[in-house]
Amino acid sequence: MAATTSAGADAQGRGTPTTGPTSTNSPTHTTNATGTPATAGGTAPAPMTHPQIMKALSGLLLGMFVAMLSSTIVSNALPQMISDLGGGQSAYTWVVTAALLAMTATTPLWGKLADLFSKKLLVQISLLIYIAGSMVAGLSQSTGMLIACRVVQGIGVGGLTALSQVIMAAMISPRERGRYSGYLGATFAVATVGGPVLGGVITDTDWLGWRWCFYVGVPFALIALVVLQKTLDLPVVRRRVEIDWAGAGLISAAVSLLLIWVTFAGDSYGWASWQTAAMVAGAVALGALFLRVESRASEPIIPLRLFRNRTIALSSAASLFVGVAMFAGTVFFSQYFQLARGLSPTMSGLATIPMIAGLFLSSTVSGWIITRTGRWKAWLVGGGALLTAGLALLGSIRHDTPYGQLAAAMAVMGLGLGMMMQNLVLCTQNQVSPADLGAASSVVVFFRSLGGAVGVSALGAVLGTRVSGHVEDGLKELGPEGAALGQSGADTGAIPDLSAMPEPLRAVMESAYGHGVADVFLYSAPFALVALVVTVFIKEVALKSDAPADAPAGGNARADS
Repeated sequence: MAATTSAGADAQGRGTPTTGPTSTNSPTHTTNATGTPATAGGTAPAPMTHPQIMKALSGLLLGMFVAMLSSTIVSNALPQMISDLGGGQSAYTWVVTAALLAMTATTPLWGKLADLFSKKLLVQISLLIYIAGSMVAGLSQSTGMLIACRVVQGIGVGGLTALSQVIMAAMISPRERGRYSGYLGATFAVATVGGPVLGGVITDTDWLGWRWCFYVGVPFALIALVVLQKTLDLPVVRRRVEIDWAGAGLISAAVSLLLIWVTFAGDSYGWASWQTAAMVAGAVALGALFLRVESRASEPIIPLRLFRNRTIALSSAASLFVGVAMFAGTVFFSQYFQLARGLSPTMSGLATIPMIAGLFLSSTVSGWIITRTGRWKAWLVGGGALLTAGLALLGSIRHDTPYGQLAAAMAVMGLGLGMMMQNLVLCTQNQVSPADLGAASSVVVFFRSLGGAVGVSALGAVLGTRVSGHVEDGLKELGPEGAALGQSGADTGAIPDLSAMPEPLRAVMESAYGHGVADVFLYSAPFALVALVVTVFIKEVALKSDAPADAPAGGNARADS
């Protein structure tokens, strides 16, 4: 639908002038997020009401639920999944890392595409990619096939994650965005607590099995497609399209090489070896070439000039380290509860509720208060402190740690995550022009995903090494009996089936995994501490009350349909 506006008219329909050259063409056409015509010479329509925004966000939040569910629902099914497919700790790590790698590599590309094409169409394409990856993943006959399908899923999830931030920014002013970021955090919390429990129930149900962990998200994705088509209406900016495919390829190659190195270092080759030197040098060279390409690209996938802004640079750095801590908690808890404490997949999901409750509470409360006050820095700093404390506490757990002590540590960690995740994106969006909104939002998500991908790979390698060491120590303590048990079944290269082990060996394995996972959390704590220090230096700028324009001055826009 069309309406008339001057060259500087706000694409949101608020008539706010934007910077940039004034068009000499005849008046162009645009509509705002509600589909209401906006005229430069007339009265700007009122901002969207809360019910209008919630209606528009309903499909988007459902899409985000699907994206988060894809990661969390498999967490408690992974031990059984990898055991059935004959994989080991490396395969366990790569099932998670493959999705994170694809998500990391494609997030900046989705953000750039959002600045060039219909956001509504892009998020629907993301859902279709996710559906395709999920359907084939459920048919996997090997860990290799499963990992490949997780890559496809990761591409779709990368789009959903990046585009949700961009779409919210296109509809809602920075000041009000804190409130709705809280809803996004709550959606994340529901998927994070519901996913492991649902995945555990599915895995424990004989007539379903772990393959249905991939199928169960498909109906939600289909519903999200329909709801988005009916409820989401945003202006589409018509611009000359130049996609930075070279940049996307180079950053994907650099990150992939880095992840391959940290996954196999210490196992297949030493940390100080020629393989390490070659891979690190290759990753650095690809990274340098990426920076060169980006500095010359007309539409860079990651505009380097964004990092001249101190807030964006520091928020990206903080997100990198938060990603390590965030994914460490969601990935390795399943191994702790199932292999160190002997819980079923269903009970493993229920056991993580304290962490998710903390995340839900802090993300929701912080979003509401930030909306009222416009101030966000105290939440970032407080979140960093709680995250560091929670991980340090988790670094002291063992297989027989009282659950009350464990629950308290998980809750502290969850509170810290909830305060930091969405608010790092929020303070970044508050600093950029409408033309860079997609790229800037995706940059923060990119670094968080990168931290998660590298962190899961590195910490997975650490877990394998530490468990092997603890098993060897435990078998030695058993004397001759331990030596015999070690020869008969203590293959620490594979995910163990504790139920099939004799009691002495099972006790050794449970102790080893309890201690090993604790080491993972302890090694994650310094990364959270670095994130805390970085947030201290972020300069607080109160959130603005005006929504950004979605179209550039003089640009042509039409409403999504």
